Amino acid sequence: MNSETYLDFCFIRAATGNFKDEINELFKKLFKGIRLNWYLEEKTEEGIEIVIAEVKGMSKWQSEDEATDYIEGHADEAFWSYLQGYKMFIYPAKKGCSSCGVN
Repeated sequence: MNSETYLDFCFIRAATGNFKDEINELFKKLFKGIRLNWYLEEKTEEGIEIVIAEVKGMSKWQSEDEATDYIEGHADEAFWSYLQGYKMFIYPAKKGCSSCGVN
């Protein structure tokens, strides 16, 4: 069953331009075939570029550890060089209906 997935990332690098576009391309490759959408917010301050990424949708991951394992195995080197922080919440689907928990 699919899980509700919420991932937040913070990426930082020296200002060279088009950082938001580069992060978008990294996400397209990293999350290809996974039903996730993302919103990217870019800021430039004091010679650095910052991209805050909010990723949400449905995934097959059942825990934050599974999501981390996937990202560690599939992310490009650039992803790791820019990543400064992250937060993850994975909410697995519960079996049964919400009223009785059986059907």
